[in-house]
Amino acid sequence: MLAIAIALGILSGGSSAGLIALVSRAIGNSSPPASLAWGFLALALIALTSSILTRIVLIRLSQDAVFQLQIRLCQQILASEFTTLERLGSPRLLATLTEDVQTISNAVYILPFLCINLAIVAGGLLYITWLSGQVFIIVMSITAVALLSSRVLLRSGRRYLRHARNDQDSLYQNFRTLTEGIKELKLHAFRRQDFLKEDLQPTAERFRRHNVRGLSIFATTDSWGKLIFFFAIGLVLFILPHWLNIAPQTLAGYVLTFTYLMGPMENIVNKLPQISKANIALEKIQALGLSLQERAESSNRKPLFPILKTPVLELKDVTLTYPSDDDTQFSLGPIDLTFKPGELVTIVGGNGSGKSTLAKLITGLYIPDRGEIRLNGELITAENREWYRQHISAIFSDFYLFDRLLGFEVEHLDEIARHYLKQLHLEGKVKIEGGKFSTTALSLGQRKRLALLTAYLEDRPIYLFDEWAADQDPAFKEIFYLQLLPQLRDRGKIVLAIGHDDRYFHCGDRIIQLDYGRVVQQ
Repeated sequence: MLAIAIALGILSGGSSAGLIALVSRAIGNSSPPASLAWGFLALALIALTSSILTRIVLIRLSQDAVFQLQIRLCQQILASEFTTLERLGSPRLLATLTEDVQTISNAVYILPFLCINLAIVAGGLLYITWLSGQVFIIVMSITAVALLSSRVLLRSGRRYLRHARNDQDSLYQNFRTLTEGIKELKLHAFRRQDFLKEDLQPTAERFRRHNVRGLSIFATTDSWGKLIFFFAIGLVLFILPHWLNIAPQTLAGYVLTFTYLMGPMENIVNKLPQISKANIALEKIQALGLSLQERAESSNRKPLFPILKTPVLELKDVTLTYPSDDDTQFSLGPIDLTFKPGELVTIVGGNGSGKSTLAKLITGLYIPDRGEIRLNGELITAENREWYRQHISAIFSDFYLFDRLLGFEVEHLDEIARHYLKQLHLEGKVKIEGGKFSTTALSLGQRKRLALLTAYLEDRPIYLFDEWAADQDPAFKEIFYLQLLPQLRDRGKIVLAIGHDDRYFHCGDRIIQLDYGRVVQQ
């Protein structure tokens, strides 16, 4: 498709150049022959048809490329290790998926027009060469000087645009703080002003300043290019006739060609900022892709099914070390634990004791530095970690609630889900049709109940709840500990509940207490 588009673009540019030649000849002839008129009509039709076809082919090709880029990025994110995604942070991922991909999409959209203009310019230069080789050499020398000087300006402008793109990652982080921390900002006037003046405003100002400088340099390049072009026309009109013997018709052809080419040349220069931004965006995407690829999880060699019905989960001498928020290192372990079917285990500990880290190790999101995780005696490695994860349903404290039941192939799904809605006291709040919730605009506690509904439908042998009851009212908290968790245990599930509700600790078969990353009591 690309080869076809290039061929059609060359044909379009050549036809446009041919039109200029015919107009030039017709101007120099008091009574143009009919053959010129027919030639003009034929070339106009060829130029129009080839131009339309080139744009259609290139638009389709470019949009396919953007689509593949988006899907590949999403696949790389889904295939990457969870720790890598945490390190990169959601602001950078979102900036790349939205801003960078959109920038490339915008540049790709103008690519057909850029190719057409380049073909027209190339055809015009060929016509100038055919008119007079000597004049062409002089004009191309001037053009070379213009290109070299413009290259210096373009390099400087691109540097500023790259700085602006780096500022954008920080700006996305500030936007995230603004949207997610709006309650805290509204409640504290000094905090709000401090965030605005010390964080958001300086970052936005840097982004604005770098963009202004970069785009201003590109605008200067555009004006400089026009000046050189007018200089070339003035040279041909007023100076070269004194040095060379140029026929009036040839002179008219030169001036006409130069005047015609100013439009395509201006279009090319005007598109350079978008092309430069797309280049920078592509560099960002490639850098992100390399980071994701370096820590991509191995392809799962063990089939995802069958799922073990009553597995035994063992953690043997498991240790994990990773940087914490205060630039120190937090170590979890060594951990030696065994969980058996039909067991309800409560995991307790203070803030920073390692409960959530242990939860991510148990669920296979974190990979231990040392030690072994075994399921029914089978060692969990990169080759079977995906299979291992299919045994676990988890609701984390920072859970995400999807607006429909994803990944289920269950008969009478809506009917089963409605049964659980009633059990979770949500039948008056949410309806389910075609596996889609009528709303997720609920309180945090009610949204957690919807997440629990999804976990029920998964019917997996291991359940993990990270601070699930923290946002429930007292009545439903009691239902959770005294009814829902024991029901899961009685169905032969391994049930792990992380929480601080010492009032209900007696409901569990075991209590595991963590402190500073170690099991201090069991």
